[in-house]
Amino acid sequence: MFDVVIKDGEVYSGDKQPKILNIGIIKDRVKYIGKDNISGHKVINAKGYIVSPGFIDVHTHSDLSFNIDPDADSKLIQGVTFELMGNCGMSFCAPLSPNTKPQLQDRMDRQGIDIEIKWNDFNGWLDEISNKIPSINVAAQIGHGSLRAYVMGMEARNPSPDEIFKMQEEIRRSIDQGVLGFSTGLWYAPGSYSHTEEIVQLAKIASEYNLLYSSHIRSESDDACGLFPAHAEAIEIARRTNVRVQISHVKSVGPKFWGRGIELIEGIERARKEGLDVAGDQYPYHWSSTPISGCMFPRWSLEGGRDKTLERLKDADIRENIKSETSNFINRFHGAEGCVLADYAAQSSLEGLNLYEISKKFKTTPEEAVMRLYEKSEGSFVLHSMEEEDVHEIAKYKNICVASDGNSLRNTGPLSSGKPHPRSYGTNTRYLENFVKEKKLVKLSDAIYRMTTLPAKRIGLKNRGEILKDYFADINIFKLKDIKENATYKNPHKYSKGMKYVFVNGKLSVQDGQKLSGRYGRVIRSLVE
Repeated sequence: MFDVVIKDGEVYSGDKQPKILNIGIIKDRVKYIGKDNISGHKVINAKGYIVSPGFIDVHTHSDLSFNIDPDADSKLIQGVTFELMGNCGMSFCAPLSPNTKPQLQDRMDRQGIDIEIKWNDFNGWLDEISNKIPSINVAAQIGHGSLRAYVMGMEARNPSPDEIFKMQEEIRRSIDQGVLGFSTGLWYAPGSYSHTEEIVQLAKIASEYNLLYSSHIRSESDDACGLFPAHAEAIEIARRTNVRVQISHVKSVGPKFWGRGIELIEGIERARKEGLDVAGDQYPYHWSSTPISGCMFPRWSLEGGRDKTLERLKDADIRENIKSETSNFINRFHGAEGCVLADYAAQSSLEGLNLYEISKKFKTTPEEAVMRLYEKSEGSFVLHSMEEEDVHEIAKYKNICVASDGNSLRNTGPLSSGKPHPRSYGTNTRYLENFVKEKKLVKLSDAIYRMTTLPAKRIGLKNRGEILKDYFADINIFKLKDIKENATYKNPHKYSKGMKYVFVNGKLSVQDGQKLSGRYGRVIRSLVE
C-alpha cells in the first residue's frame, strides 16, 4: 500500500516521450512507476492531466527569502519545488566577515527587515533556513563577489597569491558545509575588478568537486569588454578548468546587440562541439532587473563600497563623469521611460514610476535623478533591456534552462513590498502559457525538460528532476490550458494559476492552485539528497 497514488496521468520525465502511467509514493520517494493497478491511502485521478517533475529554478536570489518568511511561496504556487541561490557572485548571507557583515545588515535595514545575524558561515546560515522549514527545497552557491569582499574588501586590484589561497580554502570549507556551486557576477563590483586568471584559479576548485560554475558574464552589452568577448571568457574558463559552465540569463542588451542573440547560442554550440560542458539559462521576459548601482553606475565609481561612491558624488567633476556614463546606460534600456523603479524603501511612493517621471518630480535630468536616488538609498530598477526577437530565439535552444533570476516572495507580509519584476511570481507559468501554448516557440515536452531534467543535470542532482523509482517525489499535476500568469509589471505580487497539485518531497503542498498548510521543503547540501 502506497501513501499516495497518482493514476493515469500523462507523465513527462527526462527527454522521453510522455506516457500514461501510475505513480506510487512512499514517504518522500517515488517507489513505483508503471501501468500496474496500484492502491494507496490517497489516490489522485490524474486522467487528462500532465504529470511532471517539480520545476527546478537554477538561478535565483532568494538568499534571504526563507529567513524572512519560510512560506515564501511565489515559486511553489507555479510549480517550482527546488531553487538554487547565490547567483551572480552574490552569496550575501555567507561567508561573513567584518568586510561583508555590514553589507548584509545594510541590505536588511533598507528593506525594514529585523533578523538577528547569528551566523558567519554557510553552516550557520543554512541551519537557520532548515530550522524554519522552507516551503520548497533550496540549495546554495558561494558567490565570487561575496567571497572576494570577504577576503579583500571592495579593492580594485589583483589578489595576492595568499589571498587567492584564502579564497580557494574558503570555497573548500563552504563546499564541506553544503554549498553546491560557485558563481560569479563579473559585471558587478567587486567581481568586475578581477581578471580571468583569478576566476580560473577559483573555478578549479568547483571543477575538482564536480560542481557547477554559474556566471553572470563580464558584459551583456557594449562596455569596454563587450558582450561577445565576455561570453568567450566564460567558455575559456570551461576550457582551462574543465568545469561545468552555466552562462546566466543569456541575453543581448542595448541597441548595438539587439537582434544578435542567436550568436550567443552559436557560441555555446561551438563550445559543446569542442567537448566543453557549457549551457545557459534564461527568464522569458524582455525586461530585466538589477540594483541602482548595478545598472546605472560605472564600475570605477563603486570601488571601495557605497561610502566611497557617495564621497565621489560630492565632487562636481567626478559627479559629471559618472552622469555621462549613466546616460549611456539609460540609452541601453530604451531611454528613461524604460527604467522603472521597482524597490525603493527610502521613498516607496516612487516605486512603479519610470525614470522620466521621477526626473520630472525632481525637476532635473534623468541622470541627476539617478544620483539623487542613490544618495538617499540603494534600490532597484526594472529595465527594458532586451528585444523580444532575441528572447524568442534564445528560448528555442535545447540547452537553455528556464530560470527566474528572481526571488521566492509572498503577496502578504514583508516579502510583498515594492514593485519587483513579475518573474518571481510568473517565470515558469509565463514560459508555458506564452512560449508553449500561445507562441508555440517550444514543444511542451521540451519546455518541461528545460524546467526539470536539464537544470537538475546542470546542478548535478542525482535524485531529482525526473519521475523515476527512488527519486524524490517532487511532482506537478496540471493542464496546459489552465496555466495563467497573473503577475504584471504594474501588479507583480499576484500568484500564478493552473497547478492542480504540487508535491514537495512526497507531501501535497498545493491543491487547486492554493498553498496548503504545512511546509515540506529542505535545505539540500548534497547532490544526492
